[in-house]
Amino acid sequence: MNRERTAWLLSFLLLAVMAFRNPTAAQRDGDYLFVRTLVDINRQVVANYVDKVDESRLEKAAIDGMLNQLDPFTMYIPPARREEFDRMLEGTFKGVGIQLNQLPTGQWEVMTPIDGSPAFRAGVMAGDLILKVNGESVDGLRIDEVVRKIAGEAGSEVRLNLRHATGESVELRMKREEITVPTVKGFQRNPDNSWDFFVCEPQKIAYIRITQFTPTTCDNVRAVLSALIKDGMKGLILDLRWNPGGQLDQAVQIVDLFITKGTIVITKGRNRPEDIKSATASGTLAYFPIIVLVNEHSASSAEIVAGSLMDNNRAAVLGQRTYGKGSVQELIPLDGNNGELKLTVAYYYLPSGRLVHRKKDAADWGVEPQIPVPMSDALQQKVLEERYKQEIFRRPATQPTAQTAAVPTTQPLDIQLQRAIDTMMVLTILEKNPRIAASPPPPTTQPAAEEH
Repeated sequence: MNRERTAWLLSFLLLAVMAFRNPTAAQRDGDYLFVRTLVDINRQVVANYVDKVDESRLEKAAIDGMLNQLDPFTMYIPPARREEFDRMLEGTFKGVGIQLNQLPTGQWEVMTPIDGSPAFRAGVMAGDLILKVNGESVDGLRIDEVVRKIAGEAGSEVRLNLRHATGESVELRMKREEITVPTVKGFQRNPDNSWDFFVCEPQKIAYIRITQFTPTTCDNVRAVLSALIKDGMKGLILDLRWNPGGQLDQAVQIVDLFITKGTIVITKGRNRPEDIKSATASGTLAYFPIIVLVNEHSASSAEIVAGSLMDNNRAAVLGQRTYGKGSVQELIPLDGNNGELKLTVAYYYLPSGRLVHRKKDAADWGVEPQIPVPMSDALQQKVLEERYKQEIFRRPATQPTAQTAAVPTTQPLDIQLQRAIDTMMVLTILEKNPRIAASPPPPTTQPAAEEH
């Protein structure tokens, strides 16, 4: 490695940050003085430190030391991680589309194949044990080693030796593809492994869970809702719990599906002009009651959707206060193909003017549900385990009969979802019988006065 690479890379990073400050001549002189000082320090450390130094570690420590003074969402993406980072934002990767779990025995189990993936089409099912990849055993390997063996360039072939839950061993061949991780899910699997989006079929209460906001999320939500409306949907429970966020434009488009006018979200920063995203009447869906589920793991774009629908009086929000990640990051390419800087440049504000972001020592942040329903960490973990069981693909013979009851029996632990269902039942009754909501309460009966 070039001895001065560490200093110059940090210099590029610093200058990229400084570029947003439109510095004066005096400020520029100060910046260059810092760069020269950094170069001198790097030279002295590399040449004279008592032990030989790992320059790559110095480079990382120098960059991390600067960015650690900002916020946890500002970060440097080196060239080697650039493609990986971009694909993470897009919700895609190259492979065969399986989620893995290592058993205590060291064996690797298929948690579930991804819907429509090469693994799913080839016949990989939940519970299968992976014995070999391309003829090589994977028992006892680390997750990154197994992933490297299975993943690869799109179009290339991989062979998986599997043992089904029935005990049958098979070898399946499949070609790797660009895998898009589904972000729109329903309540449970139908016998054919498609999603059942009705949490209460007789009352036509629908349930949609968004796990992340990727470039196709809004289109997928729109398609599901259009089908549900045709099928007589009366109310929607939109689950944004454990959603870390994603692309802001997708959050804006989803809110725009439900409101005809008004502010959706405002972004502004020290060196960024105020940007107001407003709703449009075109494409707005017909009215139906909505309850949005959130918890302390709902962040960023998930908070925008929940808070904006609440501020626009379009949905009730139920659950726990959200995470408070209301900052806007931009990806800034660094000179010399030295990676990218993911830099926080603005904050999100809800239509009410509320700052979503949780600043240091803040007492007020995120989205406060109108209907608070707390859940302990232990209960949340059990709910996640139940959720996983509902997601996995099963062979038709093992799939239970769906829609046998008016209320769900497969998620008794999820008190937030159950409260949302109970509330939605009342809302749909009031929608169907508006005179109930408008009628005055019955008169209070007073005991007759005693005569003396």
